[in-house]
Amino acid sequence: MEKIRLGIIGCGVMQGAHTDGFLHLEDICKVTATCDIVKERAEAAANALGAEFFTTDYKEMSNYVDAVLIVLPHQLHFECGMFFLGENKHVLMEKPLCNTEEECVALSEEAEKRNLVLMCAYPVRYWAGVRKLKELLDSGKYGEIFQMSIWTEQYTDTSRGDWMGDAKKLGGGQLFSHGCHYIDLLLWFLGNPVSGVHFGTNKGTPWMEKEGSSNVILTFENGAMAYHFGTWGARGSVHDYDFQIHTDKGFFEYSHTKSKLIFRDDKGPDAGEVKEIVWSFEDSTKQTQYETRHFLECIINHKKPLTDARSSIQSLRVIWKLYEAEENNAIADLRGLGIPE
Repeated sequence: MEKIRLGIIGCGVMQGAHTDGFLHLEDICKVTATCDIVKERAEAAANALGAEFFTTDYKEMSNYVDAVLIVLPHQLHFECGMFFLGENKHVLMEKPLCNTEEECVALSEEAEKRNLVLMCAYPVRYWAGVRKLKELLDSGKYGEIFQMSIWTEQYTDTSRGDWMGDAKKLGGGQLFSHGCHYIDLLLWFLGNPVSGVHFGTNKGTPWMEKEGSSNVILTFENGAMAYHFGTWGARGSVHDYDFQIHTDKGFFEYSHTKSKLIFRDDKGPDAGEVKEIVWSFEDSTKQTQYETRHFLECIINHKKPLTDARSSIQSLRVIWKLYEAEENNAIADLRGLGIPE
């Protein structure tokens, strides 16, 4: 099989999160071009990844690539994505897809018109432990979910003029930039949302123009509820990245940092005091190789990605509705936000 030629646009911090993943993909792709507005960063990434070409202008990359990973500030996603789709290149876009619904829809329609793969890079859906958790819950053995909670607590200081503190460039606040991972995950696990509320603050994260900490509560068509707390202001944490799921048969805890997936059945009428480790793994990195491999396999097999543009737009619509309702001190109506197939 001929390897897919992959180009990287943006060689800063976020690109670094993907670097280790490329070491696991040498059977299916080769990084052939890198781009960054800082020439030294583009060159360093090219040397590290064995790329034959580097540049400060992504429009010079087309002849060297079949597909691209775009790792740029959010406000640049649309223009760059449209350029490469126009060049008939497949696109893996770092989250979020774009900053506005109009841009997201236009990008999606362009990809569909040209029969190209456009995928949003939501690595959490592809983490080995999360896939195992979804598999176990889908089996029915561990009961039906009635509550899912996700905590993400990190320290991200953008006070030195970083674009991430700017609400317009970021597209919002912490919920839009980082919480989009977990809204996507909640929709994947629980289905169609019905209603929700969001409360955010930049207290503790004064470098953020919009919220640096978020609290989200959602209800779903199947009667389940969900909660998400995320912050960029954590000076300490016992959660870090922690998912907790209550079912009518027990309780799951997935800890990405501790590399453990545990099921407990130690309360209720049939309590067996069971604490069962159902999955243990060593890799607590961002594990981007799994999402990138999925993207590349979708290109080869002409398949729709799990985190395609349509599902990405639905999860972002949830966030936009939550923001709007928060401004009006209201409960958001989240019904009918998906794009029909």
